[in-house]
Amino acid sequence: MLVVVAVEREADAVPAIPETMVVVAGVGRTNAAAATTETILRHGPFRGVLSLGIAGALPGSALSIGDAVVASACVYAEEGLAAPGGFQDMRGLRFPLGDFEGNAVPVSPELLARLSPPFCSAPIATVATCSGTDAAADEVARRTGAAAEAMEGAAVVHAARRLGVPGIELRIVSNTTGDRERQQWDLPLAFAALAEAADRALALLSGWSFEPPAVQPPRGRPAVR
Repeated sequence: MLVVVAVEREADAVPAIPETMVVVAGVGRTNAAAATTETILRHGPFRGVLSLGIAGALPGSALSIGDAVVASACVYAEEGLAAPGGFQDMRGLRFPLGDFEGNAVPVSPELLARLSPPFCSAPIATVATCSGTDAAADEVARRTGAAAEAMEGAAVVHAARRLGVPGIELRIVSNTTGDRERQQWDLPLAFAALAEAADRALALLSGWSFEPPAVQPPRGRPAVR
């Protein structure tokens, strides 16, 4: 199993388990996609890929700091069209991001079934800009229908999907979103909860069997002209 995190402190939460590799990709979608692709190609095959880390709870989610949520879909928040009538996702542009509709990258149904329950499941938004105003947080929630936002999950699962490897995202809520001065944070609690969730999730996934392809070219190669 490949576990992709953004920072070292998230990596520290992952227990040492045989046949599990942890990669610190760096923050953001580009780092996440590049590190996931590079690791699969250099060190694979892997039975699956887990995007793991902390996240901010979005308005209306009912999530509290320390809660765990597994992605039912990983949703890009920014890709789309700024139209006179408001934001439209990639369906409005009529150009696909991949072999799926709109902005929601599908997660592996088999991995999701193993992790939910015990973890609650909901869409998780992948953002380039974190929500530091009430209006921004409300807009991300409206666009994506997500319960939480982070900065890497959709890119990790998308990159894995292109290489034919099942992917899933698991997050611990570390903070609320909205007005920056009124946000609530508890990183010690979140990282302690992340360690517990990582241990439980990897134990649940350890018995899962998937025969990955020895070599799988990326899906949707760009045309060469």
